[in-house]
Amino acid sequence: MTVTNLRPNMDHWSERVDMAAAFRWTVRLNMHEGVANHFSLAVNEDGTRFLMNPNQVHFERIRASDLLLLDANDPNVMDQPGAPDPTAWGLHGSIHRLCPQARCVMHVHSIHATVLASLADSNLPPIDQNTATFYNRYVIDEEFGGLAFESEGERCASMLTDPKKKVMIMGNHGVLVIGSDPADAFNRLYYFERAAETYIRALQTGQKLRVLSHEIAEKTAQELDDYPGQAEAHLREIKAILDAEGSNYAQ
Repeated sequence: MTVTNLRPNMDHWSERVDMAAAFRWTVRLNMHEGVANHFSLAVNEDGTRFLMNPNQVHFERIRASDLLLLDANDPNVMDQPGAPDPTAWGLHGSIHRLCPQARCVMHVHSIHATVLASLADSNLPPIDQNTATFYNRYVIDEEFGGLAFESEGERCASMLTDPKKKVMIMGNHGVLVIGSDPADAFNRLYYFERAAETYIRALQTGQKLRVLSHEIAEKTAQELDDYPGQAEAHLREIKAILDAEGSNYAQ
């Protein structure tokens, strides 16, 4: 049995709590989309066993004990009770099976990232500190092929081989980020949406952009790669706010 949905579920509990907090905060930031979109987290060494949100449950209601425990190598996952969303399985299952460095995977159709993904040129030029964060650190998927069932998921996974590039701008679709853990991935997701918003709003002025040089953009990106503790502090503070509000995310 590869789908685990028991309450309370104590397997990988701290990881479950971190993921549940990320789901709740994604709603707070209006980066969710109905009962679609998915986050996953590998919990074994080779990345093939992973936690993921249950099928068609709103991010606002997800608790730590609700997360499914899945095996990317099990061909029978979709035939079992409590099976995940088929597109979530196709995309996240493929990535966890083929990209062991992708420990945590977060995929959303957030507004500004999706606007960027809808442009004929979906590159993100370094025009401020946030946009420079992603300089030379993303890939653009130019071959959207419909809903992310397994073949589409495998195609996307094939584009994540460069360990330096942890964001996929999914043309005509949205954004996918990977990280070492929930804090790392969520922090990257948050700042990518902020960066995309800055760029889109700058374009709306119709004025010429002040683009950083390659040297300064790369220097800034490297400095932020090496900046200590920010992602961990970000998620810690999110959990502190949720705890103070009496949220049930950690149940």
